[in-house]
Amino acid sequence: MVAVRRRCLYPPGMAETIDGEPTRGQGIDERIGTGLDFNEATARALERMYQAPEVALQRAIVLHSMALRAGEVVLDVGPGPGFLATNMAAIVGASGVVSGIDQSEPMVALARARCQDQDWVDIQVGEATDLPYQSGIFDAAVSTQVYEYVEDVEVALTELFRVLRPGGRAFIVDTDWSSTVWNNSDPVRMQRVLEAWDQHLVDPHLPATLTPKLKQAGFQVVRRDVHPMFNPEYSPDSYSAGILEGIRTFVLGRNGITQDEADAWASDLRDLGEAGEYFFSVNRYLFQAVKPGLPSQG
Repeated sequence: MVAVRRRCLYPPGMAETIDGEPTRGQGIDERIGTGLDFNEATARALERMYQAPEVALQRAIVLHSMALRAGEVVLDVGPGPGFLATNMAAIVGASGVVSGIDQSEPMVALARARCQDQDWVDIQVGEATDLPYQSGIFDAAVSTQVYEYVEDVEVALTELFRVLRPGGRAFIVDTDWSSTVWNNSDPVRMQRVLEAWDQHLVDPHLPATLTPKLKQAGFQVVRRDVHPMFNPEYSPDSYSAGILEGIRTFVLGRNGITQDEADAWASDLRDLGEAGEYFFSVNRYLFQAVKPGLPSQG
């Protein structure tokens, strides 16, 4: 088996259930970092978001698409609180390795805690644009809701290509926020809020250009699928309910949005939910790519 640097420093007293019941939605989207304090409280809010039914379904779809096998060496770029990492570790088993890299120390702490009983999992702090691994060692790599937040995504994809072995598979999920459909009572205000929300990440429309970027990095793109976050009704445990409060807070002072406007925007959506008139959808896209070549037999 290929040796991958491991570090098993798990904070005591932080173990939590892997697939517990979703908590009430007072969270924000998985990778908010621009303009927000990414502290432990934020990390906990994101952890709750990962338990929304729609996000759990997406995770299951990605895991199925990866078709992992026992003994494989896998990389998770941006594992967040570690839900997917622990699921992958259960499949590859102790004869395999799951490595993860995340720029957020609170997220790394949560992921380590979640995977603390799987000592073949290594989660460390680092950057997607400077992966601390040897070239050509990973059988597969996955990145969910990360590259749209990376300033130099071309460098990050080149790094991903470098650490995969020939024939290695890459699985990337990102959102095109222009696909958002959110029923509301004030379309002009909604447009202003969504335009301000676009400022929370580097590229709110990355999926539209991800195929040529992957090809430029050397990948062969083999499949692309769309997986919406779809809430035809309001539920406090839903994805959209989870991001609602985060958006309300983030857009204050951006695009001329006042406190009263942001509060009215959020109240309007909740009121529509109470009236049975709620509707939300946004598209996420799963890209599957491979590094050309055959694995060495050495």
